[in-house]
Amino acid sequence: MVSEQSLFADLQESIVLFGRTRPESGIRASARVLAEVAELLELPATVSIAPRPEGPDPIAELSGAQPVGGVQVRSGASCLDHAGTRDALASTGRPVVVICGVLTELVVQLTALDLIDAGMQVHVALDACGGLSNSTENAALRRIESAGGYVGCVPNLAADMVRDFTTPTGGRVIGALHGLFGAA
Repeated sequence: MVSEQSLFADLQESIVLFGRTRPESGIRASARVLAEVAELLELPATVSIAPRPEGPDPIAELSGAQPVGGVQVRSGASCLDHAGTRDALASTGRPVVVICGVLTELVVQLTALDLIDAGMQVHVALDACGGLSNSTENAALRRIESAGGYVGCVPNLAADMVRDFTTPTGGRVIGALHGLFGAA
């Protein structure tokens, strides 16, 4: 049984540009590929976003994601502070959450720590995250790792989930990963 699910946090047009540690195009490309890999592997996806004056729409790169319980609009920094997001994650019955989002120091870090406290395993897809600065993002990642979380990237997380790329599903996943080649 596959044990993973994905959580896309605050990946929306008016927020993704705040990420300074990775080019916006790289965050978008990695989030798109992670969403595609999740779909190929039939992993549940949760999309949790913040209310914004410009609207709470997720980035276009997540348009293929079919979020559990619909897109969740929350008001707090941690996704787990919102009942709808918490319920969507719990409803899957999957103990491993692959999380990405902007900002790493806020929503990703606080949600990851709350998930770990709730007994979940957390894998951060760093290439689909954006932080304010390298030093503050690194501090947040060290805090997640010291709490028991894992920090990786979309390609290595996909490889952890699909050990054989010669299967039909594995071939489709490696094809999705090719979408990252040349991405900024």
